[in-house]
Amino acid sequence: MDHSCDARIAVLGAGSWGSALAIQLARNGVTTLLWGRDGEALAQMAVERRNARYLPDSPFPERLTPAADLAATLALADHVLLAVPSHAFRDTLKAIAPRLKPGSHLGWATKGLEPGSRKMLHQVIAEELGEGQSSAVISGPTFAAEVAHGLPTAVTIAGTPDAAALYTACLHGGAFRAYTSSDVTGVEIGGACKNVLAIATGIADGLGFGANTRAALITRGLAEMMRLGVGLGGQAETFMGLAGLGDLVLTCTDDQSRNRRVGLALGRGEALAEALAAIGQAVEGVKSAPEVYRLAQEQGVEMPITEQVYRVLHEGLAPQQAVEALLGREQRPENG
Repeated sequence: MDHSCDARIAVLGAGSWGSALAIQLARNGVTTLLWGRDGEALAQMAVERRNARYLPDSPFPERLTPAADLAATLALADHVLLAVPSHAFRDTLKAIAPRLKPGSHLGWATKGLEPGSRKMLHQVIAEELGEGQSSAVISGPTFAAEVAHGLPTAVTIAGTPDAAALYTACLHGGAFRAYTSSDVTGVEIGGACKNVLAIATGIADGLGFGANTRAALITRGLAEMMRLGVGLGGQAETFMGLAGLGDLVLTCTDDQSRNRRVGLALGRGEALAEALAAIGQAVEGVKSAPEVYRLAQEQGVEMPITEQVYRVLHEGLAPQQAVEALLGREQRPENG
């Protein structure tokens, strides 16, 4: 199959990440449609040729068109790339299922598990669109503003061969590098876990702990991520790559990370609701924490950092008590 960028791609989800991916596609010469639920915001984008709320300093390339009508958008598009929050993922699939063109490749750049079911998103795709749907996940250490500005970035794209090849061909170019993988499970678990772990490092920094603590949390968090991911069938090598360690380090160490910022606020004594209101965008780690924690329990996988983040977010445990619980654990071999 020809995987040239003559394809027309609809990006569904006009937040910061969806807009940044749409900008990258259009910058590469791909005819790109950007759809979102807020018709008024899309109309403003069409006039101003930028996403003034999330990426005000990144003008839209000529080949990017904001589109408020979902049916019309899908009628024009050859392929679809989802960049909606995890809680909206299934509903979006239901909305597009009757309108997807035969042979369409579905991409998704959503990170997290489905709230309530703990299912990985490729499982949700199979349930809603069928096992034979050609699809690929896009993940890695990516801040939307940096992608939109054209700063050097690298991602992993994993999925069925045709879909992975299509999205690699359309996104790779300029300062944006795309690497392929067949390990969908590993890429997805990395993307779900790293947000929870970023909240943990934010809490530690908000409490005033030092760089030693941050490094320890990242390293032991990586061990947790690998245990769960390998237990679910992922490849250990994936977690040492862009979608694992790369994304984990980025999200845990830079204040562009919404998840880290929530942790910082909690560590400084702010209420969760206040922290979320101040950020004003979806913070995937808050929704992912109970799903990752319960999935680990079901799999018999020990994830003590994730457990304490879950308890702080959803059971009202004080951050300092969470730290004390981690420090009070029995000594054990590092790789035991």
